[in-house]
This record gives sequence, C-alpha cells and structure tokens, in this order.
Amino acid sequence: MARLRLLAPALAGCLLVSACGGEPEAPPSPPPPAVTVVTLKAQPVSLTRELAGRTVPVLVAEVRPQATGIVERRLFEEGSVVAAGQPLYQLDDASYRAAADTARANLARAEATAESARLAAVRSTRLVGSNLVSAQDNETVQAAAAAAAAEVAAARASLRAAEVNLGYTRIVAPIGGRIGKSSVTPGALVTANQEAPLATIQQLDTVYVDLTQSSSEWLQLRREIEAGRLSQDGAVPVRILLEDGSEYAHAGQLEFADVTVDPGTGSYALRVRVPNPDNLLLPGMYVRAAVAMGQRQDGILAPQQGISRDPKGNATALVVNAEGIVEARTVVASRTVGDQWLIESGLQAGDRVIVEGLQKVQPGAPATAVERGSEAAPAVEAGTPAPTEG
Repeated sequence: MARLRLLAPALAGCLLVSACGGEPEAPPSPPPPAVTVVTLKAQPVSLTRELAGRTVPVLVAEVRPQATGIVERRLFEEGSVVAAGQPLYQLDDASYRAAADTARANLARAEATAESARLAAVRSTRLVGSNLVSAQDNETVQAAAAAAAAEVAAARASLRAAEVNLGYTRIVAPIGGRIGKSSVTPGALVTANQEAPLATIQQLDTVYVDLTQSSSEWLQLRREIEAGRLSQDGAVPVRILLEDGSEYAHAGQLEFADVTVDPGTGSYALRVRVPNPDNLLLPGMYVRAAVAMGQRQDGILAPQQGISRDPKGNATALVVNAEGIVEARTVVASRTVGDQWLIESGLQAGDRVIVEGLQKVQPGAPATAVERGSEAAPAVEAGTPAPTEG
C-alpha cells in the first residue's frame, strides 16, 4: 500500500501530460565555438636573406726582407698594434754601411775630377778665342769635362743605391695594423725577397665578410624588382650574427657583388664591409649576415600558428569569413619574417586567420571570431578535440 501511494503522483503527472498532448522541450543548441583570429593587413615588409660567410681583413701585408743579412734585433711585441713605417727588425748592416761609404768616396773623387775638367774647359774656351789653342784640342777638353760630369752623376746614383740597400737592413711595417708572431729570432739569416714571411700584419679596425648567394635567388630577386613587387634602395644594410647567435653591435654595408658565377657551386660572391673598432671580429671567423634584399610595400604577413601543412606539403589556413563561417584556404608562403610567414597568394588584407582554437572548428562550420589581444580572447588549451556531429 505504501508503494502505491508513492507511485500515484507520478502516474497522475504522466496522465496529465498525455491528456494535454504535450512533448518534452528540446535543449537549446550550443553557441558557435569561439576562436582567436588575427586580421591580416598590408604593410611594408623588409625582406632579408641570411647567408653564411667568413671574416677577412681589409688589408694584409706579409713582411719580407729586401736585403740579405743576420737579424740583430726584433723591435716589436708579437700580437701588438704597429703603425705604418714602424721599425720591426734590424739586420746586421756592416757590409751595407761599408758599401755606402765606398760609394760616397767615389762620388767625392768624381766631383773633384769633374771640377778640374770644368776649369780646364773654361780656360780652353778663353784660349781658343785667342787662337792659342787649336779647335781640336778645345773639343777634346770640352768632351773630357762632359765625361767627368757624367761620372759624377753615375757616382751619385751608386751612392743612392747603396743608401737604399742600407735602409733595407731596417725592416719597417708596410701598413698599420695588428702584427702576428715572428717567424725568426735574432741571429737568424734572412735573404732578400725570401718566400717565407717574417711576420704578417692585418688591419682589423674594419673587416670584410665574404658571402656566397645562389644565382637562382639572384634571378628571382631581379624578377621581383622588375615586376614592381620589390623595391631596392642604393645602400644595402647588413646585420651580422655571431657564432653564438648574438647580433653584432655594428651594422655592415654591402660593398660589391661579383659579376661571375662559380660554375662548380652555381653561386656568386658578395662582400660586406663591417666596422670593427673593438677588434671583436677576427680573421677567419664564421658569421651569418642578414642582407636586406629589398622592401615589399604591400606585403601580407600571417602568424606561423595559423599556417599548417597537409600531407602533401601544401600550406593551408582556416579563415572566418564575413558570415562567421570557417573557410579553408590553400596559400603560398615564400619565406619567414620573424615569427610570421610572407604570403604570396591565398590570403589578402582583411582576412581573419584562426591562430588559436583550430581543434574546435572545421571548414563550413560557424565560429565566433575574437581578435587576438582583446580582453574577450578565449584561453584555448592545446589538444582540445574537434567538435563531433550528431
């Protein structure tokens, strides 16, 4: 009896519903999922290309002797900075000094002989006018005076040569820069114009960075410039990235591009001049150079989070259109610019690309677009499953 009393109200309710002919209300449909979007816009984009290279000194001079002799003294500190014309080595100059003294004495004797001949020529000129000396004798005296003057010139040239050779015994720096280690010590014999250098001087306050770029990239760059999609200024700035990934404090300048393509590699050479006031860049150092290739005035950049690849490698993006429906777009992305892709086709200014919440939507489904950075942007968790139908 107690169970019947409990079931009576439930049965009465069921009968009442049946009598009224009503049906249970359907639950309300869920709102479209919210996704975070980025609205694309056209903007000037500077296109750069990272190229690998090595640093090269602007000036390099190998110090070699121009005289043969024994090294008496080394006059510099290895690894120091030397100035142009600074003495580096002193050779034993005894024989060269003796040769210079001999040449000087020969010059003095030639000058004395020339003076005597000159006076004789003067007297002969006076006497021939008085018919006291024959014309033939006078010509002989005049020729002897000219020969004596020529001997003086030859002796003077010999003295200059001896003094030059004497000066070569003091080896000086041909350029200013940082000098390396010495290959000889005092007491060593060196010979004129020998193959092995005594030391090497490198000018490092400014260095070159030698780069290579493929000729195919050069052709593509020229086509974009000719088509008007890319503008290029006269000066080309270059950022230098060091081996540890840090950026060098001083920007470089593109010096020149070679006009010959290496047939073995299909690339051509670029040279960048870089200031090096602190001598941080050493010769032979590996660096990367970000070369500014030009600027695209109406470039379209899309976040990398919004671009995915299908199994065939094609780039795709999901876009929320003006009706709030998700569209799939096949895009062509040519290169990265920071954390974004440079879009060549498939997207345009004003498109709202989904960057967060991709797992919640699929093409053809509605979605609520929330601009990234706004306060209403949803917190999307990674791994959220896509909605299922039914």
